[in-house]
Amino acid sequence: MAVYTDISDEELDALLADYDVGEALAFKGIAEGVENSNFLLETTKGRFILTLYERRVKADELPYFLNLMTWLADRGFPSARPVADREGRVLKTVREKPAAMVEFLTGLSVRRPTVAHCREAGGGLARFHLAGDGYPGRRANDLGQPSWAPMFDRLGAAAEDLKPGLAATIAGDLAMLAKAWPGGLPSGTIHADLFPDNVFFREGRFAAAIDFYFACDDAYAYDLAVMLNAWCFEADGSFNLTAARALLAGYQEHRPLSAAEREALPVLAHGAAMRFFLTRLNDWFSTPTGALVRPKDPLEYERKLAVHRAGLDLLADA
Repeated sequence: MAVYTDISDEELDALLADYDVGEALAFKGIAEGVENSNFLLETTKGRFILTLYERRVKADELPYFLNLMTWLADRGFPSARPVADREGRVLKTVREKPAAMVEFLTGLSVRRPTVAHCREAGGGLARFHLAGDGYPGRRANDLGQPSWAPMFDRLGAAAEDLKPGLAATIAGDLAMLAKAWPGGLPSGTIHADLFPDNVFFREGRFAAAIDFYFACDDAYAYDLAVMLNAWCFEADGSFNLTAARALLAGYQEHRPLSAAEREALPVLAHGAAMRFFLTRLNDWFSTPTGALVRPKDPLEYERKLAVHRAGLDLLADA
């Protein structure tokens, strides 16, 4: 399971004493995720998710994420609302680590999205962008394009170990992306990690988005590019143009793209593939041995990079 830090019964009881959520009935670790320790908590008053923040999330940035979730929920977007304790605090400390409890959301994620799921998810992303408009919090994308070359400086040997000759190929990609990266696109609060496991469906309809801990300020179209990579590639590495068209159509039902955004999507998708290749490469060689978690394969995104590198018009007639 993706649980780096366990919580004893005594620690849980002490934590719950600060809340008006009733007494614990069940408490177990959640297998999904690679960043934090997550637990499903059932009490006499409801179900909740308790998270202990372990890795990339910086403690001083947690108010940004938790306040964003509240902002979205207040505006009708299906986001898990953080639960405040009796003194109005949503950020706590457990085992000397930051922790927060949020409301449990119903729905199921899908492992292999259909074209219909892609359309619904695209609409969900647009709704997120619209609901986040005006959010006063600010956070730079610390995993955005300017960070990729410095990140790769320490990962070149790992790339070569993964696949001989890959280091030079990635260096070439990075040089191209630095030169071609677009500016001036419509921007605001983005999710930056809306993979299928971060979207819930009910009866085939978009029901909720979770895991906002990469949210930041960046181009809306970049967020869409992240989704094109995450939702529209088949298991054999081929790009599903029909799924991409559906995802874009679902998005544009709520927020039409500008001509500049559409033109920028291919390079943004190439860059989004680079971002996840690099972070997966890093995790592949640095995941703590004590964690019962399997890091995600960076070669999945290396194959997606190859598709982008081939110069295919991924969005033809989309």
